[in-house]
Amino acid sequence: MNNDVNDRYARGWQKLKEIDGEAGENVIDALRDIAPDLGRYIIEFPFGDVYSRDGLDLKSREIATVAALSAMGNAAPQLKVHINAALNVGCLPHEIVEVIIQISVYAGFPAALNAASVAKSVFAERGVI
Repeated sequence: MNNDVNDRYARGWQKLKEIDGEAGENVIDALRDIAPDLGRYIIEFPFGDVYSRDGLDLKSREIATVAALSAMGNAAPQLKVHINAALNVGCLPHEIVEVIIQISVYAGFPAALNAASVAKSVFAERGVI
């Protein structure tokens, strides 16, 4: 790999650990034997390029991510990781719930109910409810 790629990967790995901690590392580890390139792409693009930009703070980025994954309605494992990440970067549980309520207007109640269920399980695991 050239230096630019190495820099993206190193920057991305640090950002992944900062935001997602062990959960993010577990996602990448789970891909090592089936799709290691996918793991590298996740490190380099979302975390090395996008999450490392200056335009938004990490809390705002995670609020946007939780909203998008909640609205999709079919990404519960990823939503779980990012609700944890949102808490890691300073979001409060009631802010996450407000995001889920907000997406109910645009994505519908089924998506919001699914997201609320994921949030409830994350909050219970972390002892915040």
